[in-house]
Amino acid sequence: MQNKSKEKLRTCVVCKAQSDKKILLRIVKNKDGEIFVDRTGKANGRGAYVCKDKECYEKLCKQKSLNKSFKCNVPAEVYEEIGKEIERT
Repeated sequence: MQNKSKEKLRTCVVCKAQSDKKILLRIVKNKDGEIFVDRTGKANGRGAYVCKDKECYEKLCKQKSLNKSFKCNVPAEVYEEIGKEIERT
């Protein structure tokens, strides 16, 4: 018999660690091409997850990991917004 309460595990696009989706920060690219931090975790669109960790954030910016995940150039403002969000936690 399977466990009915499935864990919502997601993978960080930087360090590839799997964590509960509530612990990670979700970034979304919606169908209009807008990219933003999804504080609710429920916005429509393609999601990418990042650890709320300064090391992961620095690597995210250096490697431009979101550009690879979303297959487009992500504006610097989005990376800055992620940094501010991580500082708050």
